[in-house]
Amino acid sequence: MKTQEIANNLVQWCNEGEEQKCYEQLYSPDIVSIEMEGSEHQVSKGMDAIAKKGEWWQENFEVHSAKTSEPTIADNWFSVRHTMDITHKPSGQRSTMEELGVYEVKDGKIIKEQFFYNTEE
Repeated sequence: MKTQEIANNLVQWCNEGEEQKCYEQLYSPDIVSIEMEGSEHQVSKGMDAIAKKGEWWQENFEVHSAKTSEPTIADNWFSVRHTMDITHKPSGQRSTMEELGVYEVKDGKIIKEQFFYNTEE
């Protein structure tokens, strides 16, 4: 798959609540996922680590709604804005979170993702 097709699929599936399809069909088994400094899962390597990060997210956050923007493509890179209405389960605090996701594609798969967001309230 080309970068544009991968990006379009990621946006469509995220907006349809089918994120699991992204991991199954778009991601390399050797994916590297990078969160902001200080995050509990700052660097996750491989699908098992990604799955653990997803489990942690589900244990700690309830997602009321989510929207992913249209992608911006540059060669084998693309970026999207993820906007989520979430509740932090331990504190009960509800907020809107926005993050920029930057993705690198190689050999028809996403090999790297990195997320940028505010870490301060």
